[in-house]
Amino acid sequence: MDEPDLKQAAAERIRWDDEEAARPTRALRRTHSNASSMSIRSVRSRREVNPAIALPIQYRTVSFAIEESKSKDVAELAKAKDTAAKELSTLEWHTISTEEALRRLSSSITTGLSPDQVARKFKEFGRNAPTPPKSNTVQKYLGYLFKGFGPVLLVGSILVFVSWKPLGEPNPAIANLALAIVLLAVFFIQAAFNMWQDWSSSRVMKSIKNMLPEDSLVIRDGKQASLPASELVPGDIISMKAGNKLPADVRFLQISGDARFDRSILTGESVPLAGTVDCTDANYLETKNIGLQGTHCTSGSGIGLVVATGDRTVFGRIANLTNEPKTKLTTLEREVLYFVIIICSIMFTMISIVLIVWGSWLRTSHPDWISVPMLIVSCVSVAIAFIPEGLPIAVTAGLTITANIMQKNKVLCKSLKTVETLGSVSVICSDKTGTLTQNRMTVTEVSIGTHTITADKAEAELNASETPDVAGIVTTGVSQVRALSALCNASEFDAATNNLPIEERRVYGDATDQAILRFSERLGSVQNMRQCWQKTYELAFNSKNKFMIRTFSLFKNDCLSQTLQQAEADAFKQGDTLLTIKGAPDVLIGRCSYYITNSGDAHPFDADMRATIEQVKNNYSSQGKRCILLARKVIRREDVKHQTGTTQFEDEMADQAKTGLTLVGMVAIVDPLRPEIKDVVSTLRGAGIRFFMVTGDFALTALAIAQDAGIVTLPSSAVHGLSALPRDDFSDSGSESEKAPIHRQSIVLSGPDLVGMSAHQWKVLTEYEEVVFARTTPEQKLRIVKEFQNSGVVAMTGDGVNDAPSLKAADVGIAMGSGSDIAIEAADMVLLESFSSVVEAVQYGRVVFDNLKKVICYLLPAGSFAEFWPVMTNVLFGLPQILSSFLMIIICCFTDCAAATALSYEKPEADVLLRKPRDVKKDRLVNWQLIFYAYGVLGVLETLASFSMAYWYLQKNGIPFTTLWFGFTTEPDGIDADYYLQKLNEASSIYFINLVVMQWFNLMAVRTRRWSIFQHPPAFNKLTQNLYLFPAIIFALLMAIFWLYVPVFQQVLGTTVVPVEHYFLPFAFGIGILLIDEARKYFVRKYPDGAIAKTAW
Repeated sequence: MDEPDLKQAAAERIRWDDEEAARPTRALRRTHSNASSMSIRSVRSRREVNPAIALPIQYRTVSFAIEESKSKDVAELAKAKDTAAKELSTLEWHTISTEEALRRLSSSITTGLSPDQVARKFKEFGRNAPTPPKSNTVQKYLGYLFKGFGPVLLVGSILVFVSWKPLGEPNPAIANLALAIVLLAVFFIQAAFNMWQDWSSSRVMKSIKNMLPEDSLVIRDGKQASLPASELVPGDIISMKAGNKLPADVRFLQISGDARFDRSILTGESVPLAGTVDCTDANYLETKNIGLQGTHCTSGSGIGLVVATGDRTVFGRIANLTNEPKTKLTTLEREVLYFVIIICSIMFTMISIVLIVWGSWLRTSHPDWISVPMLIVSCVSVAIAFIPEGLPIAVTAGLTITANIMQKNKVLCKSLKTVETLGSVSVICSDKTGTLTQNRMTVTEVSIGTHTITADKAEAELNASETPDVAGIVTTGVSQVRALSALCNASEFDAATNNLPIEERRVYGDATDQAILRFSERLGSVQNMRQCWQKTYELAFNSKNKFMIRTFSLFKNDCLSQTLQQAEADAFKQGDTLLTIKGAPDVLIGRCSYYITNSGDAHPFDADMRATIEQVKNNYSSQGKRCILLARKVIRREDVKHQTGTTQFEDEMADQAKTGLTLVGMVAIVDPLRPEIKDVVSTLRGAGIRFFMVTGDFALTALAIAQDAGIVTLPSSAVHGLSALPRDDFSDSGSESEKAPIHRQSIVLSGPDLVGMSAHQWKVLTEYEEVVFARTTPEQKLRIVKEFQNSGVVAMTGDGVNDAPSLKAADVGIAMGSGSDIAIEAADMVLLESFSSVVEAVQYGRVVFDNLKKVICYLLPAGSFAEFWPVMTNVLFGLPQILSSFLMIIICCFTDCAAATALSYEKPEADVLLRKPRDVKKDRLVNWQLIFYAYGVLGVLETLASFSMAYWYLQKNGIPFTTLWFGFTTEPDGIDADYYLQKLNEASSIYFINLVVMQWFNLMAVRTRRWSIFQHPPAFNKLTQNLYLFPAIIFALLMAIFWLYVPVFQQVLGTTVVPVEHYFLPFAFGIGILLIDEARKYFVRKYPDGAIAKTAW
């Protein structure tokens, strides 16, 4: 499969989880359809999530939480927020004896439960089935209708309907009916957009029932019977055999030696686990003497005691956790809610003023001026004026547009809200292998005893030892390293590529194993070596043990002398076991009793040799190389107590691997950095984002790579360690003024360092600019995320099953397209190509926030402020309402909406990656600076200009302003009523057109927050242009003409033709707005600390 195919395959493994997607039918997920295109799925298919992908994320999270709880005291555990982890960590079914378990549940292995006991327990515990999720259908759809400004629009529509009829009778105004209908239409349009945005509901529980068994063999009252799984109760005795699915959580009472259980539905890992009677782990989720509901028995048989049913099983708890909706608001949701609160507060304040003025003054002094129906319409007009009806559409469109742009850059955001959260990220914790590096590992050196040589020289030495004059006399250490590299290796060559050069062959397996397998193949045929040995047991590598084990029995003698030193080869007999082990030197070095020299002989592994090996390991690590130790042990037939294939044999081999190993050699592996990583780190640091590295490598290796990548900028001698973190918040001697501020730049910590760190040490750690975490476990990765979230917005990268909890816990989880399905499911964002795409992601995350500010700054002057004052001058000063309520709606939902959407296409400004990340606690989407500029500058200019044009037109047509000022009358003296109404309608249309045209220039002004229109032109520059602005301006003009010039609207709504000069006069005012804004931006750039810069939005 070539590289494009691999990228396409990666894309097809990603499922859109876009609860807010503007295209609800689009889905990316694993598919067997044509790989040349992304599959289009229905909403229903997209919402049906494979639980095999979703459940392991919660399973791992809970398991890690249980591990963490083991180190807490009872008081701290009681305060834990994670109920599932807290409850599971207190269970004792796996630690007590089988006799005690039977006693507690009043059961017997021979007779089981009596009918009376079953009835009592069934009444107490209920059916053995997951509780269906609560149906929130009504609440969900009410949320669609009444989210945001919805309630205000609905109430306004109802009030206007009432003011039309019955309050408006006997002469109901048709304009009020039209306004009520439009308000109702806008209400439902917003509800449709809310529905479009929100697709969160239970997706996993629908598939749960299909994963649970239907029947099971149960012993009750001394008789065996097949019963529905739903009727099981705690205390039941069940029989299990190969092929069965466990119907409940069971404690194994009797288990065969070959019993294996596939837990992949919960863990995401396909290797079956052995079953035991005795406890193997204090963690309830990890012990082997508990069988978990929903898992398969793949081989063997046994008898188990049911200890939990229904929602009390691990499966039930995890499923319920997976089904829980997210209640935490995203940063964008918080900002929009904050804006809604501000706008509604101002709106209700102004409505209160209108009501107070009317009730205390107008009702008595000018009873004919504003009737009750007119008062209702005036209050609704104030609401219309303040609500930017086009904002929800602009927000959704902006997020969708940005997500599509990011998709073109090979960045897939599964949730639109993630797009904006990226712009707030202040910390990125990056994995190393495959993310910062190319994941193309190569063995560069090998160390055998005190002899260290390159891979090329190792090949030459092995060839020399096989020349005729020495063949059969010397078995070099290189030969034994080659043998172990081939045998203790989980990778496999693709047979279809065996004719290619070694470096070009496709290898299936872990990157480290791939490198060692290629190295072994260079020294000799891996296939021939493996054909000589028969595998009897394998313990796969995992991030907790940090080693893998394989045991073998001899199949053919051909490779025996190449695998062992001569004396061991001569003594090795049929039935003996060769135990091979490969892993981290710091874990295995203490298990070694002998070592192999370069000549192939075994010598005792003394303190001097250990110091030499440690020095070699440190040298490799300081050069940024991964160090892997290879060791073996020969176990004589008479020393093996159990038969292969049994659990006892596996436990015995694990015990044998703890002592008496022979260190064959160490290999150094290099995984070169991606060429763009230095620039990526530099760019992100320039954007004020702290970039940390989290890896399983040694501290020295991690530090060397971090320095090479630019993650750590200080020399090794200046980098802090754990000792630099004070355990307590104590005060040094001397006054506060004498204390010098401590500069915390770089620190390197290993996983064991994190275990015992105090809360204060974590707090101090979060103040460092450059942090490298080495030898970390997945549990510690989750802890790192949670600690740094206390001080900022955290993004975390990962690609494995065990990374899923930390990816889900992070504010932005980032998975590579080549990662596991579980990691991709847990992540919010997927990078299909390289990690360098994260720069684009951060940039456009910030652009989303910037563009939303621009949209709001564009909408508020005309769509809020300039619409509000015609109503207030009507109430307070007795002037006619110079802008009709209907035209207010046209501005908000038609003429301004297209332009606001076009602003979402704005390109990044030049300084977008030179600013610090947004502080989500302080930097608001709508702050006082934006309100001041939108209302106090732009709003005032547009309002005054529009008032001037409207009243100047009336003045020219014989209706002087002095007659209207404090007139409080619908029929001024000496002016014909019909003529007056006609001219007022024309003045209203002029006010409307004046706002529409001035908004075109406001659109050009708010395109940038700091840069001049000449530095960031809207056309003729591909880096800055936004050609969508011009169609949006044309659309606004066409909408204005449509509503003003269609005769039916003129008759019903009172709109009129506008004199041609009033299309051109606003150009002068608009140019004035543009010039004033250019002057503001100039002073902001020239004096960044000046008064104008501090008021800049």
